[in-house]
Amino acid sequence: MAKKVYVIDTNIILNDLHNIYKLSQDGENIIVIPETVLIELEDKKKEMGEIGYQAREFARLLSKAKVKEADHNEGFKVAKLYIGSLNIHIMSMERYQSDIDQSHISESNDKRIIEIAELAQKHYKGMKIIFISLDVYARTFAILKNIKTETLRDDKDEVPEFGTIKTITVSDEMGKKLKNLPIAAVDPDYQAGDFSYQFIHENGKSDFGIVYNGYIDLLKENEFKGIKIKPVNLEQKFYMKAILSNYYDLIVVDAKAGTGKTLLAFACAMRLIEKRHFDKIIYVRNSIESLDKGADVGYLAGNDEKFRVYNMALNDTLEHIAKKMLKKSESTDNINAVETKILELIAKYRIDKLWPGEARGRTLSDAIVILDEWQNSSAKTTQLILSRLDNSCTAIVIGSNRQIDNFYLNKYNNGLTALLKETQKEHDEINMFAIELKKAVRGRYAEFSERVFG
Repeated sequence: MAKKVYVIDTNIILNDLHNIYKLSQDGENIIVIPETVLIELEDKKKEMGEIGYQAREFARLLSKAKVKEADHNEGFKVAKLYIGSLNIHIMSMERYQSDIDQSHISESNDKRIIEIAELAQKHYKGMKIIFISLDVYARTFAILKNIKTETLRDDKDEVPEFGTIKTITVSDEMGKKLKNLPIAAVDPDYQAGDFSYQFIHENGKSDFGIVYNGYIDLLKENEFKGIKIKPVNLEQKFYMKAILSNYYDLIVVDAKAGTGKTLLAFACAMRLIEKRHFDKIIYVRNSIESLDKGADVGYLAGNDEKFRVYNMALNDTLEHIAKKMLKKSESTDNINAVETKILELIAKYRIDKLWPGEARGRTLSDAIVILDEWQNSSAKTTQLILSRLDNSCTAIVIGSNRQIDNFYLNKYNNGLTALLKETQKEHDEINMFAIELKKAVRGRYAEFSERVFG
């Protein structure tokens, strides 16, 4: 007999389909899905980003289900589905007390879902019924009906400290032989997650370095020679050093607005292509505010106008680089020269864009894959994209836990945080690097808004 019955809200699936498996506990618990949730998911399938992807994933899961039986009771029905170890019950009612108010459709749907939770209390006698939702309003409606409620427990998790620059004092003698020295010989407290170091010598001089496979690689004076976009602070130097060294398979960055995270990633990626380490740049952006625009113009790859609509941030980045590459007179007096240069950059570095929903079935090779706005992606979407990369790729994951636009995610459960946690461990398959960019370089407005509203 099942231990618990979980009645789940739509947002639990849109947060991450894998939540169903977690709650199921290998079939020990029953997952009840109200028919209103199915209706909402059907509507969300049309969206082109993270939310639409999760809704479509659920539809694919449902298509694999086997119907064991359907209970027809007075006033309601229960369809019992089995998908592997999953025990899913779809519940519907002939009549609901809550009328559908088109002007308050979300609230109406919430109340209908709660009615199913009430019904579950009567139907599954002797079992523990729990309503699961991320929505505080829906949980409040349930509490008023004397229904036990919970949210996902990830909000009780912790976001680890990561990407800090560790300071170590060394003797002058030790300082002379830091290059390629095992980090354990300098820092006996070294552990996974210590990537960036400042080494302070007894004479007051400082060296800076990153750690790769347990060894120190120092920052050189001419490290960024020939790159049009230069780092302007120490954090950026470590970030660019990590990319340009080509040591790491996966670089994860959490950064405040205006810290140059995307711009520097592209500048470094272009340099690596010039050195023939990679063949192309693939830009993946998971941004909630851009999804509606994408839906308006269609979801096909295509002309430059669509490129602009889908990837305004990418276009801004390329425009900045293009202006740096042009002579001052060309970039300021001739708009066409800038646009032409952007098209040259796209062709020369084979810059391509990829929406998460397009990744299924693809294999990406010989590419630097830049995953932008990743605080708006779930762990499931992160798995989808990373599993498309073969061994010839490097991934740069960029985001800001201060700017989460996805209603169904928070700083504890998004794909960016999931990867940041993994940077605190040693992995046999890949080498990881993490850095936090805290200093805004965009200008005084970014600094002001971060200080006042951050």
